[in-house]
Amino acid sequence: MAELISVILTTYDREDALAAVLRSLSRQSDRQFEVVVADDGSGSATKDVLEAWRKRLAVPLSHVWHEHRDFRAGEIRNRAILASRGTYCVFLDGDCLVRPDFIATHRHLAERGWFVTGNRALLSAELTAMVLREDIAVETWRTLEWIVQRTRAGVNRLGPVLRLPLGPLRRLRPQAWRDARSCNLAVWRADLDRVDGFDANFSGWGREDSDLLVRLLRTDIRRKDGAFATGVVHLWHTEADRSRLGDNQRKLDEVIASERVRAEWGMSALAVDPARNTADAQGSSSCEPLAVSRPRE
Repeated sequence: MAELISVILTTYDREDALAAVLRSLSRQSDRQFEVVVADDGSGSATKDVLEAWRKRLAVPLSHVWHEHRDFRAGEIRNRAILASRGTYCVFLDGDCLVRPDFIATHRHLAERGWFVTGNRALLSAELTAMVLREDIAVETWRTLEWIVQRTRAGVNRLGPVLRLPLGPLRRLRPQAWRDARSCNLAVWRADLDRVDGFDANFSGWGREDSDLLVRLLRTDIRRKDGAFATGVVHLWHTEADRSRLGDNQRKLDEVIASERVRAEWGMSALAVDPARNTADAQGSSSCEPLAVSRPRE
């Protein structure tokens, strides 16, 4: 039997980008997935976008929300994981557009004992504004269109939008974590349970994803590279407030120096205190997993 994939989609008060991401998810060739929006405290406009996309998306869509108190990406992702039903979680940011075979490719690369890291191509501010204003489906562009945009500085690099069958080369860096990001990351739910998910002690921008990967590697879960396969198109935005980065780096350094595997404030802290876990699963529906071929790469 196949595995139901849960896309954990993080967002905060950026409705135009969120709508574009949902549009890209609606084009997926593999329909055996659900979307759980991990909302870090957005206003009502975000809920309006989700309501408008429930039927158009054509896969189960749920909304997990908590009050906005600083940047709490780790905690809201934990809430979304708890609300999800899949056995494989793909983490995606709410400003990262995916190509029509994104889910199919992640399913193809999924392998027990490994997490999969993807990369991203960043659009310029000008191209991002045009994409959102004119509802341009850049996720369907061909290689030639990307080459043209690269010559015009519309995109910062071509690698994430190109395809190469790397095969065993994807396993060349099984212990690497420093360049991996949770904006495009796939982890088995059982492995997330083993380390108790993200650590919500990381508040403010930065390092909560590195902490997760360091702890996963300690459980003998290895890294598989999704480059030239699962790349996403990242819409431009102003740089996030990094005033807490120093504190978060110190927390990460402490984790690296220790032997800790489980999060200090992880999913279990939310699970035992239902009052802290706010999940609105309105509109979700049954989605049974279907059989698929064994991953080949």
